[in-house]
Amino acid sequence: MSNRIEDLEIYNLAESFSNEVWKIVLTWDYFAKDTIGKQLVRAADSIGANIAEGFGRYHFKENKNFCYFSRGSIIETKTWIKKSRDRNLINDAVYESLIKKLETIHLKLNIYIKNIGKVE
Repeated sequence: MSNRIEDLEIYNLAESFSNEVWKIVLTWDYFAKDTIGKQLVRAADSIGANIAEGFGRYHFKENKNFCYFSRGSIIETKTWIKKSRDRNLINDAVYESLIKKLETIHLKLNIYIKNIGKVE
């Protein structure tokens, strides 16, 4: 396994996803950005940030713990995406696309957690 976070697929997926969320929220009006937007962006950013922090700890138990935080952020992000759709900030197609990407990240994060500390 590489010692560079940039070589970790799950990290790159999470970062790409959070950048997509950022671009979407930038188009919203002030009130939507200030309420749901900030929460959505923070939750989405937290997915990759926690993966990175755990990766940098170099202790398997701590790495897993931060990945569990990341998993919680995935669930929180799903909630904010649902609220965004329910409040007509995103349409159904954008909602479905974001949820599908988030589910892929969730699945790959679970696989990553299972493999932390295993010798290749």
